[in-house]
Amino acid sequence: MRLNGALIALLLALTSPTASAGAQKYEPLSASVQASLQKAVSDKRPPTSSFRHSIDAVDWLEVMSARLSKRLPDQEYRLELLRTVHYEATRAGLDPQLVLGLIQVESGFRKYAVSSAGARGYMQVMPFWVQLIGRSEDNLFHLRTNLRYGCTILRHYLDIEQGDLYRALGRYNGSLGRPDYPNKVRAAWHKQWGYAPPARP
Repeated sequence: MRLNGALIALLLALTSPTASAGAQKYEPLSASVQASLQKAVSDKRPPTSSFRHSIDAVDWLEVMSARLSKRLPDQEYRLELLRTVHYEATRAGLDPQLVLGLIQVESGFRKYAVSSAGARGYMQVMPFWVQLIGRSEDNLFHLRTNLRYGCTILRHYLDIEQGDLYRALGRYNGSLGRPDYPNKVRAAWHKQWGYAPPARP
């Protein structure tokens, strides 16, 4: 018997370790904000790199790949994840290393992680976002779809909170006002994923 992709994803989700993170909470959106978020998640990826120069890509990917190798042994997939994180984070105006820290805390880099609240994938996106700003066929276990939604949502919360990362992270996790989650993400960001590009001559 052959299983289709959606059924395989569901079975993996049901048998994957549960994520311990919280979840975004539904909040009504104005029509203009909803339209803006819909546009953000539906835009096609242009065939360009998010790195300014190819040497920057080589340096960043080499450093981050080494740090991620124990969690994701498959080098090809690891590099695909890192390129996608860098692209989607940069596209949303976020620090890619911040997004790596958030993924570490939210899912431990488990593609099929599901929280007790039903949040899914690397960035633990709640399914209501698909109904609110996406398309019915959007699969939150798909790498690029999950990162596109997650980065768009975090950018949205940063905009709501006028750049206050502490409060934006609280909203993202559904724990606004409590310090544990923002502190965990910041610690992972700076201790595990901090990066200073090498000086160029």
